[in-house]
Order: sequence, then C-alpha cells, then structure tokens
Amino acid sequence: MTEQSTLWFTRVSGGRVNQRASDLLAALTSLATTSGSRLDRLRSAAALLRDSGRYRWVGLYDVDRRGGKVVNIVWDGPGAPEFPEFPTTKGLTGSAIAERKTVNVGDVSVDPRYLTAFGTTRSEIIVPIVNQDAIVVGTIDIESENPNAFDEATERLLEQCAHVLRLLWPGQA
Repeated sequence: MTEQSTLWFTRVSGGRVNQRASDLLAALTSLATTSGSRLDRLRSAAALLRDSGRYRWVGLYDVDRRGGKVVNIVWDGPGAPEFPEFPTTKGLTGSAIAERKTVNVGDVSVDPRYLTAFGTTRSEIIVPIVNQDAIVVGTIDIESENPNAFDEATERLLEQCAHVLRLLWPGQA
C-alpha cells in the first residue's frame, strides 16, 4: 500500500467527507483549543500528522522574523532534523515563507532549494502556518521516502491542519 492510498484527505465521496480527515481535523482542533503545555500539544500534533499518512518524518517550526531564522520546535520520526535552525531565506521552507503558500516537491533530488535532511527523502511538503495578520509564523514540514507522496487533496488537508494549528502560535488565541 502506498502512502497516497492511506492519506486522510478530504475527498468528497457520495456527499460525505472522508471520516479519517474529519477525525484528524477534530483531533488537531482539540489539541489547539485545550489547555496544557504548547510543546506537549505540538508534539502530539506532529505525531498525529505523521501517522495520518504513515510518513517517515514530520517537523513543526517557528519562524523568527526578527532573528531571520526558522527554528524546529518539535519533530516526530526516526531522528532529529539535520537543520534544527536555518535562515528564513533557505530551503523549501524559505520559499514557503516568502511566497506564503505551500511548497510541494515530488522529487527533492531535482530541486536545488532542498536542504538534505535524510538521504532517503524523495518528496517533501512545507505548509506555512499563517496568523490572522497574514504573516507566516510557523511551518509544517513533512517528508516521505516515496516520490510524489502529496497529492492535491492531501495538500488541501494539510493547509486546513495548518489553519487549525495556528492557534498554537503566540497571539492567535
């Protein structure tokens, strides 16, 4: 079974939204709106996102505009990020921040913006987390060992997840 066939996407089938996508969004909403440690809630969110598509790695990042850097907050997967902190102008993340839109790369080996984190990564998606003032305050970074792992429906779902998770960034309550 491929990653794409197991995703929790929001395709409408027979007039009903896929229950797994609905469950994922409900779980993330619960995490975002309940009290508790931000770090613990973000760790749980990263695990939920990783499990949702059986991805190899998920990271959540803060964007520090004053410092000009992107900083990993939490990750879920086999290892820590190769670049836990890097300039906001670098990599696929830098493009997502600059353009304020999702960057979805089906084959990272042919994209010069890619910062190699794991040698076996084939595809990666970076979803910006945008605050109420349309400023990118964080990102969701998901890596897969499969090429073209993120279809349009998955991209839309992850954008919905980013909208929910923005509540976990300062000033969004």
